[in-house]
Amino acid sequence: MDLATLIGILGAIGFIVMAMLGGGEMSMFINTPSILIVFCGSLFVVLSQFTLGQFFGAGKVAGKAFMFKIDAPETLIEKVVEMADAARKGGFLALEEAEIDSPFMQKGVDMLVDGHDVDVVRETLDKDIKMTTERHEFGATIFKALGDVAPAMGMIGTLIGLVAMLSNMDDPKSIGPAMAVALLTTLYGAFLANIICLPIAVKLQNRAVEEALNQKLVLDGIVGIADGQNPRVIEGILKNYIAAKKRGSTTEEE
Repeated sequence: MDLATLIGILGAIGFIVMAMLGGGEMSMFINTPSILIVFCGSLFVVLSQFTLGQFFGAGKVAGKAFMFKIDAPETLIEKVVEMADAARKGGFLALEEAEIDSPFMQKGVDMLVDGHDVDVVRETLDKDIKMTTERHEFGATIFKALGDVAPAMGMIGTLIGLVAMLSNMDDPKSIGPAMAVALLTTLYGAFLANIICLPIAVKLQNRAVEEALNQKLVLDGIVGIADGQNPRVIEGILKNYIAAKKRGSTTEEE
């Protein structure tokens, strides 16, 4: 679990709730018409921009902002170097029994074992990287759309509330509820966009970058194995994917 995402969102919500409680009863910040305008209205507006499959698929993709397991680049490098050693000694068939946790790496190794040309392997894996990145970025696009629409729906609710208030100035009892709709829709729109949707969109974009970087690392390693490069040369190339201060640790451990 990504604690940073969870702590960040819950922490922001917590401080907002504390501020609300400090200003009076919590019930004064709950207004059903405002909730319907902002939350339900925003969902339907964004739904109109995408297909049903794309829209509901974003919920599954959003889980990556909270639950996401990614291999450390150092671990991937160690595995690639280990397989390069095995392939140099026993050929590609020696990789057939290798225990590989990464499905992407497993696919590349399977193609080598099956005798595919290195250019075919490179093109296939490169296409996989692009498709995976596009799927992740598409999920981020939907949440960014929600973040853009929510404040606009809040403004629409504010205008509705103001119109209702100005139309009933002769009835003092109607001014309060209308003003509540006007103000709370703006609050709800800002809350939905800046506390939930936009942070998730940014986190999904970061996830896409992290996973693509790991996949490119694996791709370079697989191509190096296919070309018969020295394992230490492959290791040196792949260490460019990690921070300079960590580049010496893999060699020292070996």
